[in-house]
Amino acid sequence: MFDLTGKKAFVTGGSRGIGHGIALCLAKQGADVAINYVASKDQAEQVVNELKALGRDSFSIQGDVSKSQDVKRMFEEIKNKWQKLDIMVNNAGILNYAPFEQLTEEQWDKVIDTNLKGQFLCCKNAVPLMGQGGKIINIASIASGGVGVGFPNIDHYTASKGGVVALTESMALDLAKKGINANVVAPGAIETDMTKGSLENEQSKNAFLSRIPKGRIGKPEDIGAAVAFLASNEADYITGTVIYVDGGWLAS
Repeated sequence: MFDLTGKKAFVTGGSRGIGHGIALCLAKQGADVAINYVASKDQAEQVVNELKALGRDSFSIQGDVSKSQDVKRMFEEIKNKWQKLDIMVNNAGILNYAPFEQLTEEQWDKVIDTNLKGQFLCCKNAVPLMGQGGKIINIASIASGGVGVGFPNIDHYTASKGGVVALTESMALDLAKKGINANVVAPGAIETDMTKGSLENEQSKNAFLSRIPKGRIGKPEDIGAAVAFLASNEADYITGTVIYVDGGWLAS
């Protein structure tokens, strides 16, 4: 697909779901991949072994992206191991449901801190390791406002993902002079642990499918392919943009 041989990549939330798909796709294109996890150590090690079986250098790093000290430590590990970073993929995110009237400040802070602040912290620490060139790919959602769509009961989540888009667009302008590209991949409905409950409900699944012209729910590797493209030399002239990977949802 794209040649990422010799590139060093870091994928947050890489132990499962979309993060796993991204890490696997990058490794298949030749990149060495470090993955971050918070609690799922066994799953993270399984992914590491999977990437090593492809002949890639891979290791896992525990840390909460919403905590600055954890993020600083993670990037120190990457610097000690590789001395550089070529590809930063901010995928770690959380989602819980609450009607707006019942949404608590604690729920709001947790989602914003993980989904938005976490991406800011990781980007801040990644840039010094990139030198004069690198690729930042931030994972948002079609639920991110703007040309995206709104969803009920996840106001804090949509706010965080809208923030990711705005952050990335502005960051792309600031980092262009350093040769660093910053873009967003915004998934639609994807088969993951996060969406498992909704997709196991036949009525809910059919509601999703009715909005998707391609007629299927997306897979993590669909997101991985878009990330691999943005991480490649073929995407050198693309920065500050959003790629929606949604099977045509937004066009319908």
